[in-house]
Amino acid sequence: MNSVRTLFFIFVFAAIGHSAQAQQKDEVTPSGSYQFNLDKVVSIYPNPAIDLLTVKFESPIAKRTKITVHNVIGNLVEVETEAVDEFEIRLKVKDLPVGYYILALRDEQSNGRSTIKFVKR
Repeated sequence: MNSVRTLFFIFVFAAIGHSAQAQQKDEVTPSGSYQFNLDKVVSIYPNPAIDLLTVKFESPIAKRTKITVHNVIGNLVEVETEAVDEFEIRLKVKDLPVGYYILALRDEQSNGRSTIKFVKR
């Protein structure tokens, strides 16, 4: 179990490092499927968050995007979400302990994925 957490931790922080690079591109996966990078079409605010975290999309994909929140060691954290409209989702982070978290986004239709680090204050 510890090796799974370690691998997840490495993967998440590698993904964060990748998303921080200036040259972000869409990729074809080894299986040949097309993977769309959501980093270009999503923003979050406020960061650091106190009560609510807003995820804003440039295109109307909010209702088909799956969002999970993980703590820095990779454990899934339950957070209440609300789809405001096709462009915006709000997450209730008020009850989370203070710290760093990873927001994992996945668009099921386009297979788009993204991870974004945020701080709960």
